Amino acid sequence: MTGQRLAGKVALITGATGGLGTATAELFAREGARIVLTDVAEAPLRELAHRIEALGCPSVQVVTARLDVSSAREWEEVITLVRDRFGALDILVNLAGIVDWPGIEDTREEAWNRVIDVNQKGTWLGMKAAMPLLRASGNASVINTSSVLGLVGSGAAAAYQASKGAVRLLSKTAAVEYARQGVRVNSVHPGVIATPMIQEILDDQGDQQPDIRRTPMRRAGRADEIAPAILFLACDDSSFVTGSELVVDGGLTAH
Repeated sequence: MTGQRLAGKVALITGATGGLGTATAELFAREGARIVLTDVAEAPLRELAHRIEALGCPSVQVVTARLDVSSAREWEEVITLVRDRFGALDILVNLAGIVDWPGIEDTREEAWNRVIDVNQKGTWLGMKAAMPLLRASGNASVINTSSVLGLVGSGAAAAYQASKGAVRLLSKTAAVEYARQGVRVNSVHPGVIATPMIQEILDDQGDQQPDIRRTPMRRAGRADEIAPAILFLACDDSSFVTGSELVVDGGLTAH
């Protein structure tokens, strides 16, 4: 069931063509938001925009822009686009991310740098570039995507875990910094979610995938089970929630 919880709000979503990004963008549209979709893949961005427009949501407005989140220059260009097109920004959803699976000794330096650049630096650059517009909103929300692997160790994915742990605490310090400036900042921590990023692993290992075996619900989550959590943090239902971690993991971190 959907309503108009984001009516009149402008939302910018990074990594919009991924599984979580697509589900979030479609839900935001149904809830009345005007949306800026960004990603490095331009053709899928256009396809997603057309799909959202075809939903027939009242007053839907969708803008697309290429964005490498690790580039300060490209962030400034996108924020200028948002300012010129809408004159405001109320919601920033930092979803863009990449993964590298090796542990400490097997992680290559160039792979480490790339993961940190996208997942950690990209989140910081996004908040830095967008904050003037978010402050001007007076009632803004930033949702940064971490992971259950930003909360607990796995013995692998060293760069990914380091970046997602950093996103968790970066979100908390931003929440404290902007709490009296009309900007809430929270992090979302998905568990094993069936998205293109890990679909090959899920197809190969099925319910024997180690993290799924550790998940009390014994299944992977779906993107449309994460999007409502992001919506909650984006809308005024969470008006007294900032600096928090919203864990959506089927119970993976409960034991």
